[in-house]
Amino acid sequence: MNVRPYVAEDRQAVIALWKSVFGDPGDHNSPERSLQRKLDFGDDLLFVAVNRVGIVGTVMGGFDGHRGWVYSLAVHPGHRRQGVATKLMRHLEAHLEAVGCPKLNLQVRTTNQEVVSFYEGLGYAIEERISMGKRLSGA
Repeated sequence: MNVRPYVAEDRQAVIALWKSVFGDPGDHNSPERSLQRKLDFGDDLLFVAVNRVGIVGTVMGGFDGHRGWVYSLAVHPGHRRQGVATKLMRHLEAHLEAVGCPKLNLQVRTTNQEVVSFYEGLGYAIEERISMGKRLSGA
């Protein structure tokens, strides 16, 4: 398995993976819209894990010059616990570190303890913060 940057030919496979992993997130956060917004932004922080079967995982990052963010870490259920997520995260971390990113943040639902444990195993720690958000109209 190798990790490489997303290319246009990956579109349908990534959308299908996100639908299977993330379920039905609602129109504002649909895989199609999320992917298109990322591509419209035009940076290179979307990576796919590929093996002989095809795309088995993704990770999307963001960096604003101050902090980096992790989004859409997804691994096909049939390929979990094989190091795919760890390899994707290490790839994103290395890429962000190479461009000078000093800190990487991510959000996990409080009910998803298994994922919290995964990130703790990679060296991430729970920080005492309040996460706030606001939906903008039309977004």
